[in-house]
Amino acid sequence: MICQDTFYRHTVTVDSIIFTVGNGLRESYRKLPEKKLQVLLAKRAIEPHAGKWGFIGSIVRDEERFDDAIQRSLKEKANIKDIYLEQLYTWGDPKRDPRERVISASYMGLIDSDNIKLKAGSSVDDVKWFDVKVSQEKEKTIEKKEGYQKTEDLEITLTSEKLVLTSKVKVVKEFTKGNWIIYTQILKSDLAFDHAKMLIYALERLKNKVEYTTIAFNLMPEKFTLTELQQVYEILLDRPLLKANFRRKIYDMVVETEEYEETAGHRPSKLFTFNTNWQPHVF
Repeated sequence: MICQDTFYRHTVTVDSIIFTVGNGLRESYRKLPEKKLQVLLAKRAIEPHAGKWGFIGSIVRDEERFDDAIQRSLKEKANIKDIYLEQLYTWGDPKRDPRERVISASYMGLIDSDNIKLKAGSSVDDVKWFDVKVSQEKEKTIEKKEGYQKTEDLEITLTSEKLVLTSKVKVVKEFTKGNWIIYTQILKSDLAFDHAKMLIYALERLKNKVEYTTIAFNLMPEKFTLTELQQVYEILLDRPLLKANFRRKIYDMVVETEEYEETAGHRPSKLFTFNTNWQPHVF
């Protein structure tokens, strides 16, 4: 007897998690404006979750590659085109979409928002940048025979002007026999679908990649000051960096120009560009 597998047809989608670093309010004309990590969200115009905010995505058409589908959705729904994206993870919980079994491939991108003019398009009512803040509410670590288990209750706060969205998730990380297994459970969320899970996953990946890649430079304009670059690294790593140590570690990643920033209120700083010949090392 020949055993044949049954084939099921499921809907496949893509979702984009786009980060930028935007300026907050300037406390004084003598100080640089505070920079904050921001994520791009769209207000859904159709069911399910109409009126809720979530990541920009789309159903993958029969003739499309995933990469083409994600670029198309960003162009159609937010007026963003031709940006670098990398695939993060595939989400396949059977009940993640109330309509039917929907499998989604999530992508992460980093852009300099100064070069982007957002415009809401098809199936969305609005698109905005939201400041991202993640706070730890509870933590517990249990030692196990061949490793340990760490449980964190996290609160995600996303803010855009007077609009505030909150989500609470539980993240369980098990380290056993040299391997990590991570589970994420949504306790409460103002975001559509399982997008709170996607955001936590993307933030963790982003922090890790900053350590050994040039990903942070995707957030920078073509020319920048070293102070601006350090601010971005501190935001992505979520910790302060000593100025001398930081500049020593990135000295071969940048090239000094003969230009200075055009600003008032403080002494102009030299401008730098990314060194395209840079070779990777651990930050």
